[in-house]
Amino acid sequence: MTIRDFIPRRPSRDTATAWLYLAPAGLLLVAVLAYPIYQIVLISFYDYGQQQAVGIAPLEFVGLGNYRELLGDRQFWTVVGNTFVFGAVCVLGSLVVGTGLAVLATRVRPLPRMLLFLAALGAWATPAMAGSYVWLFLFDTDFGVVNAALSGLGFGSMSGHSWTFGTVSAFGVVAAEVIWCSFPFVMVTMYAGIKAIPEEVLEAAALDGASMWRTAWSVILPILRPLLLIATIQSIIWDFKVFTQIYVMTNGGGVAGRNLVLNVYAYQKAFAGQEYGLGSAIGVLMTLLLLSVTGLYIRSQRRSTKWA
Repeated sequence: MTIRDFIPRRPSRDTATAWLYLAPAGLLLVAVLAYPIYQIVLISFYDYGQQQAVGIAPLEFVGLGNYRELLGDRQFWTVVGNTFVFGAVCVLGSLVVGTGLAVLATRVRPLPRMLLFLAALGAWATPAMAGSYVWLFLFDTDFGVVNAALSGLGFGSMSGHSWTFGTVSAFGVVAAEVIWCSFPFVMVTMYAGIKAIPEEVLEAAALDGASMWRTAWSVILPILRPLLLIATIQSIIWDFKVFTQIYVMTNGGGVAGRNLVLNVYAYQKAFAGQEYGLGSAIGVLMTLLLLSVTGLYIRSQRRSTKWA
C-alpha cells in the first residue's frame, strides 16, 4: 500500500462526460419543478382558500396547522389506508400477470409471442382516460359485456349489477384496469431478464437433478431479483399516483367518498372544496412518500449496476 491509495481519486473522464450529458435534462427539471414545489410547500403553511386566492381576504399563516388538521382527520387516515391497499393490489397484480406472461412468452413460438407483445403494447399505449371508459363500458350496469356474459352462464343475479356502487367491487374494477395498463412494463422487463440467463446455468441445474420449481426458486429468481426489485419500485411509484382511473370510473371517488385515494382526495380538498392549503399539504406529504420510494429505486439501480 502506497500513499497514492490514500489520495482521493478524481472522477474518470467517462463519469464527467455522463454528468455533462445529464446536465441539460437536470437543469430543465429544476426549472420546471423547483418553483411549483416551492409554491406548494409555501401554500401548505397558510390558510389559503378561494377568498385569499381572489384577494378578498388576507393570507393567514398557520404554520403546521394544515398538517395537524390532516393528521387528526379520520377520513385522511382512511384515504391513506385505501391508497396503500389499492396500490399494493395493483403492484402485486402487475407483477404476477407481467411475470407470468413473460414466462409464457419464452415458451411459445415466434408468432404467438409477437401477438402477445403487440397486445401488451396496445394496453400500454392506451391513454388512461380512454382505457377507463372502455372498462366502464365492459362493466356497465345495463349494457356491460361482463354482466351479459355472467347472466348467460347462469348467474341471473348479475343482470343489472352495479360494479361501481360497492366499495370493494369498485376498487376491484379500477385495480383490474390499472393492472391491465401496467403489466406490459413488467412483462417486457422480466422477459428480457429471462432471455439474458445463460443456458449453461440452466443446464447445470438440470444435470444436478434440480426440479423445475427448484430451478426457478434457487437459480432464476436470484438472477432476476435486481430487475424484479426495479419493476416493483417503479410500479409502486406509478400506482401510488393513480388519479384518472379512480376519478373517472368512480365518478370522483365513489358514493360518499368511499373510493378516495390520496390524489383524488387532494383534488377534492384543493379544487372542489377550495381549501388550497389543505390540498397543498396533502401534495407535500405525497411528494415526501414518493421521494422515499424514488430513493429506494435509485439505490436498487446502483446495486443492480454493481451486480452486473
